[in-house]
Amino acid sequence: MHVILTHEQADFDALGTLLGASLLSAEEPNAVLPHRMNRNVRAFLNLYGAELPFIEARDLPGDPITSITLVDTQSMVTPKGLTSTTQLHVVDHHQLRSDLPKDWTVTIAQLGACTTLFVENLRDHNGNLSLVHATLLLLGIYEDTGSLTYSSTTPRDVRAAAYLLEQGASLKIASEYLNPPLSPDQRKLYERLLAAVETHNLLGQTVMITRAPAEELTEEISSVAHKIRDLLDPDALFLLVSTPEGIRIVARSTSDQINVARITSHFGGGGHERAAAALIRSNQTADDEQNEKTLEAVYTELVRILPENIRPSITVRQIMSRRPLVLSPKTPAETAAQLMQKYGYEGYPVVENGKVVGLLTRRAVDRAISHKLNLNANSLMEAGEIFVHPQDAIDSLQRLMASSGWGQVPVIDPDSGEVIGIVTRTDLLKAMVGTEALMPGKKNLAARLEGALPPGRLALLHVIAEEAHNQHTPLYIVGGFVRDLLLDRPSLDFDVVVEGDAINLGQTLAKRFGGRIVSHSRFGTAKWAIGDVRANLLEQIPKDPLSNQTASGNSTDLPESLDLISARTEFYDYPTALPTVERGNIKLDLHRRDFTINTMALRLDGRHYGELYDYWGGLNDLHRGLVRVLHSLSFVDDPTRILRAVRFEQRFEFQIETRTRQLLDEAHEVLHQVSGDRLRHELDLMLSEERGGAMLARLDELGLLNAIHPGLNWERDLTDLLQKVLNSPIDPVWDLPERIGHMSMPRLLSYLVWLSRLPGKQVESIATRLRFPNTMRVPLLSACQLWSDLPGLINARPSEVTTRLDIVARPALYAVSMLTPSSEAKLLLKRYIFEWRLIHPFTTGDVLQSLNVKPGPAYHQILAGLRAAWLDGLVTNPEQERTLLQHYLQTLPELD
Repeated sequence: MHVILTHEQADFDALGTLLGASLLSAEEPNAVLPHRMNRNVRAFLNLYGAELPFIEARDLPGDPITSITLVDTQSMVTPKGLTSTTQLHVVDHHQLRSDLPKDWTVTIAQLGACTTLFVENLRDHNGNLSLVHATLLLLGIYEDTGSLTYSSTTPRDVRAAAYLLEQGASLKIASEYLNPPLSPDQRKLYERLLAAVETHNLLGQTVMITRAPAEELTEEISSVAHKIRDLLDPDALFLLVSTPEGIRIVARSTSDQINVARITSHFGGGGHERAAAALIRSNQTADDEQNEKTLEAVYTELVRILPENIRPSITVRQIMSRRPLVLSPKTPAETAAQLMQKYGYEGYPVVENGKVVGLLTRRAVDRAISHKLNLNANSLMEAGEIFVHPQDAIDSLQRLMASSGWGQVPVIDPDSGEVIGIVTRTDLLKAMVGTEALMPGKKNLAARLEGALPPGRLALLHVIAEEAHNQHTPLYIVGGFVRDLLLDRPSLDFDVVVEGDAINLGQTLAKRFGGRIVSHSRFGTAKWAIGDVRANLLEQIPKDPLSNQTASGNSTDLPESLDLISARTEFYDYPTALPTVERGNIKLDLHRRDFTINTMALRLDGRHYGELYDYWGGLNDLHRGLVRVLHSLSFVDDPTRILRAVRFEQRFEFQIETRTRQLLDEAHEVLHQVSGDRLRHELDLMLSEERGGAMLARLDELGLLNAIHPGLNWERDLTDLLQKVLNSPIDPVWDLPERIGHMSMPRLLSYLVWLSRLPGKQVESIATRLRFPNTMRVPLLSACQLWSDLPGLINARPSEVTTRLDIVARPALYAVSMLTPSSEAKLLLKRYIFEWRLIHPFTTGDVLQSLNVKPGPAYHQILAGLRAAWLDGLVTNPEQERTLLQHYLQTLPELD
């Protein structure tokens, strides 16, 4: 008999692995439910248990157990039927215990959820899952990965979750059972624990420990731990709870420096780095006083071992600058301004008698000078004794900067009290994100900006910047415009981001200059439509507010509209949810973008005009020619970024950064979730670029075309052909329109050249997947059929060729003429376009009507016959045509 077991106090990952192992078992499985389960797990089983292959331990047959599969744990409660020959195999994702029996076999997978491993095997075996099965497995992954948000989440977890959604897993059901509200008993424990929280600051980490009795509690403690962790947000949390079984330790970590599994293993427990537990069993006869002593002893031992199990963070000493420049309280503002201009720093510590007394910032100095006040530093500084020691962790530094607002913090020798260094926001950011980030003010692109825009558009930008400055609202140009400006290939299209109320700014501009505002309050965006007032707009700008020169330019320089966007951040309550949008700062706004090279901003208001803001290392990657995503789930958040990465790589002849390439390779499968419209939009953008052929060739090289549709491929000769289509003028004799529907002719021809050599059924499938409109589908299928028929037309009469080609869409003819390597076929198509399609008889319908020929099919037969005679050389002049016409008229009844 084969038995599948998991751990007590089972969560959804335990139940998910129990189900996965049962579905994959090669023999009749006995998946045994544990005695104790979390309340939300029990609630799920109460409703859906009838559809799951689980049995209670009491229902286990009395047969000998030949094998046991132990899932999501390495500890086993001995079942009845166990023999000395029972084989035992462990499948887990926690750290391997060193005390396992040597005859046990073990599979350990470094995954966020153990369920993921079983889902991968189910997917490989093409197992069809019911809604309940898929939903339970999804719950297992979501619960142990925090709905794919924990840092322990791997790409494999994400792919497994995506597969389960494809199999019909219900997010609605899953959301009902994740993080359920506390029961009354759990709530009582929550309040006791919250009142008893103690905070320990160890090696720069905030560790919270709390303890309380809960002799009456029969439910799990993990939900209580989640609630307290979410409320207090420590680096690590330890709950010590006295229960009838003994002292339960429940541990949670949010820091890479604290591995709670290693700490709980000291007490005989285990888990993974971010979530672990232990049970220290007590004497069943112990009274309350003895239990309290045991609880105190466990607490004391935990506090003792904590420093040994916390890995030090990066320290201030590693990132600080030594021998800093400091100011005295009597330093004049003008002297400080000269130092700031010379060295570029935003602020300097003010030191008196070797003691830090304040921080003098550039903002304070500029404000004083603008009012013609040459005050001393002690009158302008932010007073305070803010400093760090060299051994402090950067987490402490980060908290200090956040609470004090100081962007430059002195480093004090703890023994001498001397200022030995300084650490800045830039130093902290580099240490945290691992890039050469450029902080605001270090680089100014004003001159480059002025030279890139036509006078009219520049004047408009100055007006918006002036109004933003009047409203004390920072204003930025962001994204691709800044990137292209730095690459000396500026465009006229730019996004303007307001670090404040974009709608209010837009309404003020419209009131002053005209036009109308269309706003979206949810996203804080305003579209200022100025198309109707462009002619008068420049006349209303008497002076350029920044250069003090008369505004000039042509109204045609101005756009039809301009988007004003409030800086914002977006977050998701759970996977697949619509984003929750909150007002944010420019740093957060830039962080939600796709690649580092698109995260730079150019500030426009006031004295900041032209300053480059680069929080995420975009300039560094631009110089190195790298396309880099901002975080590891970027392609999962938006799979179309996979195609954009290739587009930017080929457009600028850059390289996809190594880690980004790895994430891209791992994310192929998520493209299946993207709608055909969105995929086609990305392909359309590629086919609008000069290097569109190289982009599609690169997609094929990376296996992405097949990920979009298995029928898509790329032939080597297509790169040059596509470059010709995209960049060469079309001979006017082909008489092709500039657009068909909403699509430009070069783009339509690109699709035709790319796909016309494929079999018709394959093209039909591709067209369906990418949701081609009929304006694309019809000429594409026409070209496919012509490609198939073309060899048979080589030796046909001109009239037969013309009859066949007359029904082919002109773009399809052009595409096939480019594709065919046959000189005979090219000549055939060329003769049709240049000669045969233009040949028509002199006889018309009006002539036939004047000859009393009854309208009907005879008209077409006569005219077609006359035209065929001309095409085939049987008729060479009007007289011969009239003779043939008379013959047709004499045989008119036979024509019918």
